[in-house]
Parts: sequence; C-alpha cells; structure tokens
Amino acid sequence: MTTLKPGDSFPSDVVFKYIPWSEESDEITSCGIPINYNASQEWANKKVVLFSVPGAFTPTCSVNHVPGYIQNLPKLREKGVDIVAVVAFNDPFVMSAWGKANAVRGDDILFLSDPDAKFSKSIGWADEASGRTGRYAIVIDHGKVGYAQIETEKGVVKKSGADAILASL
Repeated sequence: MTTLKPGDSFPSDVVFKYIPWSEESDEITSCGIPINYNASQEWANKKVVLFSVPGAFTPTCSVNHVPGYIQNLPKLREKGVDIVAVVAFNDPFVMSAWGKANAVRGDDILFLSDPDAKFSKSIGWADEASGRTGRYAIVIDHGKVGYAQIETEKGVVKKSGADAILASL
C-alpha cells in the first residue's frame, strides 16, 4: 500500500472494469458487456485526469463532483488532457448507467469500475470503514504522476474537483 505522489510512476498493473458507450446501448436500461480496461497501458502515453468517488448516484458525487468535470471538460482539453475518467467501487453496470444518466456520450469521460476498491486500496485511498473508493484525484502525464490529492473531509470536493485540477495543470 503506497500512496501516489507527484513524480511517481503510475503503477504498471492497473486494470478497471468498463462498459464502453455505444449508440446501440445509449438507453440507461441497456446493460452492455463489461471489459477489462488496462489503464496502465491505455494511459502510458497520454495526459489523464483520474478522479475517484465513493459511489455512483450518491449526493456529493452526483451534485458536485461529476458535474464539475462535465462542465469543465473543454477547459481540461485546452490544457492538453487526453482522457478524463471517474472511478468508483460500483460494478461496471452501475457506472455505465451513471454515465448515461449524466448524458455523457462516447469517451468524453470514462466511467470505470474499481471492483472491491482494489486500486484504491493499493494506494491507501480506500475508505477502511466502508471498503469504498475514496474521494481523490490523480493527474497522470505520460506515465508519471503530476498531481495526487485525497479529500480528508466527508462530503467535500476541494482537492479532487475539476477546479483544483485545472489550477494544477
């Protein structure tokens, strides 16, 4: 269990579960087929913002956290961000539905599943009491961590929100 910090290499074995968006499965009730998403490989040569939330469809995550990234996506792209991804411990079906509920289409923002909070636990940023993913944000630039912060106050989005990320880029 090693906390990521600026200057560190992003781990080489990070795999999430993911249901890619498709026009055929645009309806919120369409399930899709989960695949493994090898983040370490996919992100090796890209600038990525990964933010984590304790759970899909929860108040702070749905009202404050995800909307900030949706609204600021053009600004993040202007700063050279190739991929924006949100991760939670929820299964890939719930994450896919959450993306659809937020009208996110294509690969504008990836809604990834961290089953059993495996990745979050590996970096020490899972909630020990609930076993859920913590609320944090990491910027990965071509395999190197440029920013990594976890929220320490419950229900607060300061260090992990889009505004904090934009200020750090």
